[in-house]
Amino acid sequence: MTPFAAAPLSAGDTAWMLAATALVLMMTPALGLFYAGLVRAKNTLNTFMMCIAAIAVAAVTWAAVGYSLAFDGTGDLIGGLGNAFLHGVTFAPREGTAIPELLFMAFQATFCIITVALISGAVVERMRFGPFLLFAALWSVCVYAVLAHWAFGGGWLLEGGTLDFAGGVPVEMGSGFSALAAALVVGARKDYGRQALLPHNAVYVLLGAGLLWFGWFGFNGGSGFSAGHSGVLAFTNTLLTPACTLVVWFLLDLLRGRQVTAIGAATAIIVGCVAITPAGGYVSPGWAMALGALAAVPSYAVILWRPRTHVDETLDVLAAHGVAGMTGILFIGFVAQQSWNEVSDGLFYGHAGQLGWQALAALAAPAYAFCATFLLLRLIAAVTPLRGTERQEALGMDVVHHGEEAYASGEGAILVAPEAGVEAEVAVAQP
Repeated sequence: MTPFAAAPLSAGDTAWMLAATALVLMMTPALGLFYAGLVRAKNTLNTFMMCIAAIAVAAVTWAAVGYSLAFDGTGDLIGGLGNAFLHGVTFAPREGTAIPELLFMAFQATFCIITVALISGAVVERMRFGPFLLFAALWSVCVYAVLAHWAFGGGWLLEGGTLDFAGGVPVEMGSGFSALAAALVVGARKDYGRQALLPHNAVYVLLGAGLLWFGWFGFNGGSGFSAGHSGVLAFTNTLLTPACTLVVWFLLDLLRGRQVTAIGAATAIIVGCVAITPAGGYVSPGWAMALGALAAVPSYAVILWRPRTHVDETLDVLAAHGVAGMTGILFIGFVAQQSWNEVSDGLFYGHAGQLGWQALAALAAPAYAFCATFLLLRLIAAVTPLRGTERQEALGMDVVHHGEEAYASGEGAILVAPEAGVEAEVAVAQP
């Protein structure tokens, strides 16, 4: 994120950041809609509820310790606890910005929230809700806060020279490679590889993707912490990059199957938004369009390849976020221009060292996210089962964990009420 000189509070910057914070918070319910359309109908509510749960859990852990660990102090690996429970976080301007630190904290909280929600896409349709809540709390502190400190809070990547405008390290690569670890630990759905597990509502997926794109203008545009040049550049690039990704995705779909799919279009929007996230305030609009076209190819390839493996990473978080985020991080190292960002040039403009730091981030962040997530889930699994029984999975996570259905059948629903370790099936009449 771009540093700014010390300044008094700016009413204009503060107003923009209030709006940007609200836009980013909206992205998590939008993600819930996007994810809910991609799963089978019997898991619609549970999938959405995992995203809603992320808002509650991550917001609390962020205010308690996450913000402090990410932004208090200048340790290489982790911050301190000087701002735990928001101690000392006031209306005074956050260093390097002209907005209140309290608002800076809230804006950063929304990033942590949606990153936790993103990982749920790897384990929907089989992970138990209780263990997911525990995982969300631990991951937001042990993984997200660490990566955020590395990239934004004075950690070794930021101090070394890595450029990450709006979250390629903690949000995109952090979620994508954590999702891969989660899928490996939790295991595949019982029907994976034996029958088609198709999205049940493509309209939800498209609407969710559209709302995510809308919210991303706050995500990237707000990451300059002002209504100044870097925010305007990132805002504009957030329009152009996903549009170019869409065009190339359409062409890939047509070349492969002569049909442009709605699910593919929605995925392309996400891939484009993710790719420009780290690069938004560092590259020109022309290079942002090139990034959109380029990012489509590796993500598309991974989405085609993944179902041929035994890894049931349900909603392709790795491809859409991990791979696209890595593409954006590395792209900065080639085409960053001081004439646009006032920070650094990339390899194409005479600064080869920038590519080195971008490549280091593209190695270190995925490695830490994967290993830490794998270990966290193994520890949780030693205490409580991560997933339900095959019977519960067959019934669907909605009735098992929430006692509700997304769509009334008119013939009654089956509730599964675990009492003293025994599953009790109860018929519930529908009006």
